[in-house]
Amino acid sequence: MRHALSIDLEEFFQIHALSDVISEDSWKKYPSSVESNTGKILELLESRNITATFFCLGWIAENHPDLIKRIHCLGHEIACHGYSHQVIYNQDRNTFYQDVSKAKKILEDITGSPVIGYRAPTYSITKKTIWAIDILEDLGFRYDSSIFPIYHDNYGIPDAPRLPHIIKGTALVEFPISTLTVGGYNIPISGGGYFRLFPYLITKNALRVIEKRNEPFVFYIHPWELNPQTPRIEGMSLISRFRTYIGITRAFARFSTLIDDFSFTTLSQVLEDQGLLK
Repeated sequence: MRHALSIDLEEFFQIHALSDVISEDSWKKYPSSVESNTGKILELLESRNITATFFCLGWIAENHPDLIKRIHCLGHEIACHGYSHQVIYNQDRNTFYQDVSKAKKILEDITGSPVIGYRAPTYSITKKTIWAIDILEDLGFRYDSSIFPIYHDNYGIPDAPRLPHIIKGTALVEFPISTLTVGGYNIPISGGGYFRLFPYLITKNALRVIEKRNEPFVFYIHPWELNPQTPRIEGMSLISRFRTYIGITRAFARFSTLIDDFSFTTLSQVLEDQGLLK
C-alpha cells in the first residue's frame, strides 16, 4: 500500500510556538535556512525515487520562487499552507479568504499548475473554525489535510473521522492526520514532534498496524525539524521548547529509515488510489 508523504514548507522562525516571540514583520531579519533544509530532503527523496506533497507557505513562495519551481520540476505536488502561517482561529472569514487566495495564486503563478490541496497552519481547522471548509471549496481546492482527530491544546477535533473521506455536505475530500486508536483514544503517530519524541520502533510498529488494516496514512514533517542546527530561540515556554526541539538531532536519520520502511507518494495520488479523487 502506498501512503502519503507531506512536507510543510516553512522557516523555523514561522512556527506557531514562536508567534508570541517573533512577529511576522521581523521574519526577514532572521537567517533563512529553508532552501538548504529542503534541498537535503529533495536529494534524499530523489535518491529513493519518491514524490511527496509540499504544503507551501505563500510567503516562502514569494521570497523563494526558484525553490518552488525546483520542487515542482522534480515531480512533487505543490499544495497550499496559507500565506503567513497564522492559525485560523485568530482570523475572521474575510482575512482567511484573503490569506489563502493570495497564497494559492502565488503558487499557481509560479508553477503554472492548479493547486488543489490545502493544510492549515498548526492544523487549526477545529470545531470553532469548521467554516473554513466552505471557503476552501469556494476557492477551488479539492482536498484538505488539516483536521487532527486528537485532543490537543492548540488543535484537534477528537471525534472527527480517522480515515480519508468526503466531508458531508461538500465535495471536498479530507485526509485527516493519521492516528492509531488505543483504548478508545486516538494516538498521534504520524509525524512532527511525535515522530521525534517516540522511539522509532514505536512509530514504525504503529504505522504497520494501520497498514495491516488496509488503511493509508499521511506522514508530515517540516524541513527545520530535520536540521540539528535549527537555532534555539529564547523566550519560548518550557513546553513549547520541548515540543520544538525534542529529538531534532536524530530526526533526519529516522526520516531516512522511515521512507525505506514504507512506500510513499503524494496525497493526491493516495486519494486517487482510494477512489476519492478523480
